[in-house]
Amino acid sequence: MTVLQEDRIKMADHGDDLDSWFERLERMPVPEGYRVEIVEGFVHMTPQRNVHWQIIRRIMHALEARFGMEVTALSDVRIDFPGHLNGFCPDLAKVRDGVEEDSYGRWRYQDIEFVAEVISKGTAANDYGPKRLTYATAGVPVYLIADPYTGKCHVYTDPKRGDYRTELSVAFGAEVDLTGTVVDLVLPTDGFPRE
Repeated sequence: MTVLQEDRIKMADHGDDLDSWFERLERMPVPEGYRVEIVEGFVHMTPQRNVHWQIIRRIMHALEARFGMEVTALSDVRIDFPGHLNGFCPDLAKVRDGVEEDSYGRWRYQDIEFVAEVISKGTAANDYGPKRLTYATAGVPVYLIADPYTGKCHVYTDPKRGDYRTELSVAFGAEVDLTGTVVDLVLPTDGFPRE
């Protein structure tokens, strides 16, 4: 669900920065079980579904198996990315080892080395479009999209000049080979459910 244009205009009147927007959103009656993020100045609310969570959970288990339980991995946590009003809450993001939150208690996009997004029908265009380009601009080395509607994973690597130069598509059921990347693991997808 996207916030109506008149609500977006009211929010913009309260300041043209992400902190102002998120402060106002925190006061709005967002339904339980919805994720809220801002993509290129537009507010998106997405309901969390079981299929969505099951895929995120499996990717998280693969990260924990590779890096241990102490891995700094975030789910649905606000990270401000470059561009016009990009306050993303990635489904899953891995932070570089040894870094900490900034003085505002936030993670810097420069410290994100892996992002996984699981497609939702209403926001798929964001994940494949503006978010992919923003993650590339931010220099996120590995961006994985899991699409339960098509039954495929897409892995984007080698960010250069605002886009990824390499894409790999793998059908659910096969392994996603991420060896040779910063996460250096093989991701099994045989348990990924479909919509």
